Amino acid sequence: MDQAGAGDTPKLRGAPTRSGVGSRSARRRARELALQGVYQWLVAKQDVGLIAAHLAESPAYEKADKEHFSALLRGSIGQVETLQAAIAPHLDRGIDELSPVEHALLLTATYELSNRAEIPYRVVINEAVEIAKTFGGTDGYKFVNGVLDRVAGRLRPLEATGTRGG
Repeated sequence: MDQAGAGDTPKLRGAPTRSGVGSRSARRRARELALQGVYQWLVAKQDVGLIAAHLAESPAYEKADKEHFSALLRGSIGQVETLQAAIAPHLDRGIDELSPVEHALLLTATYELSNRAEIPYRVVINEAVEIAKTFGGTDGYKFVNGVLDRVAGRLRPLEATGTRGG
């Protein structure tokens, strides 16, 4: 019974789909939509309300955690300077040199690390890595993982050090 549903979706797990359909959880869909919205904001500087309305028309939106999506999208954009300040010391390049996908993903995950303490930091990082595998460049997930691991050590030192190495 621990494997409930495991036989139903093995082919979907490894297959990246940009539509957010398939075996994705409501939270994963929310994170993917928020990533798309922050990406759109970074590239086109559109109004967050217009971006949210556009994404609400996506087929994935119906099955997404709408509250989490809204919090991630609006929070990441609303706190962009603070989030970038938390990310920048852990980069090997300037923020303006990041790909828009990596930039958006680091912003949304750092928002979660900063503002959603009820979500374990390992979950935030794992979700960001999995999304980077779908939307990012070939090895972008490795970069995202390394940066977020260091960001988590700063933003959640008790949680991060309490589970490392011991």
